[in-house]
Amino acid sequence: MSAGCTTLDAMTRTIALLGHPVAHSISPAFQQAALDALGVDARYEAWDTPPEDVPAAIERLRDDAVLGANVTVPHKLEALRLADSADAVARRIGAANTLIRRDRSLHATNTDVAGVQRALADAAVDLEGVEAVLIGAGGAARAVVAALRNGGVRSLTVANRTPDRAEALHEVAEEGETPPLELRVCPLDVAPGPLRAALERAALVIHSTPLGMRHGPDEAATPLPADCFSPGQAAFDLVYTPERTPFLLAAGAAGARPIGGLGMLVHQGAESFRLWTGLEPPLEVMFEAARAALEPAS
Repeated sequence: MSAGCTTLDAMTRTIALLGHPVAHSISPAFQQAALDALGVDARYEAWDTPPEDVPAAIERLRDDAVLGANVTVPHKLEALRLADSADAVARRIGAANTLIRRDRSLHATNTDVAGVQRALADAAVDLEGVEAVLIGAGGAARAVVAALRNGGVRSLTVANRTPDRAEALHEVAEEGETPPLELRVCPLDVAPGPLRAALERAALVIHSTPLGMRHGPDEAATPLPADCFSPGQAAFDLVYTPERTPFLLAAGAAGARPIGGLGMLVHQGAESFRLWTGLEPPLEVMFEAARAALEPAS
């Protein structure tokens, strides 16, 4: 290692990404770029980990050569269960996307919440006192609810094809130290009814399902057609590839303001980077590397 480089000690460290599959992820590209830019002697590696191999992979993270890990679908719940400790954010969300090694112990947190908040702040979306609509009630939705509550959103309507599943989000909206968030649940039905009424009032509409994701279950699909949006609304899709998803194209056609998911991805990764290294992440480097990694797919 060259003189003047930042290092935690003489050992080359490893940071892992646990998921299945992970070959499509651009996290290795922008995380390695950040490590290299700051001269941190570490490698960011994607570990494709089938569900039955998660316990063994978690044990590998306890090695002295490891700084920690990111965890992506479908292992976020299992990572929280297998960690030795967890902060209040991970416990509240019920999932961990980041593990930090401390001696031979693993501490779990969830930086998706910070990722949502910072992506919306970058897009100049004011959350204080507004009404919002969230499409989907999966694991990512829990982080969104926590972020909106932290930001001061007044009320949130969650639309899901199975409303009973969305009812579990009440615990994220109501429990904790910050003021509770008024949360309503309705079916994902674009006919006139509760969802249409909520969309008419909403300043922010967030999509948290895989619909429209490249190589996902339905690349051409959007949960909401253009006539569900209003001019001036902010429309935020957690999907980051393609850059303009069908959801964002529909929103833009109606005069709403489209916000892609790349900001959330990079910001959650930057917060993880800060926790692993104790260094301030080089955001410009990370965004540049992330965009470059997406160019071949575009």
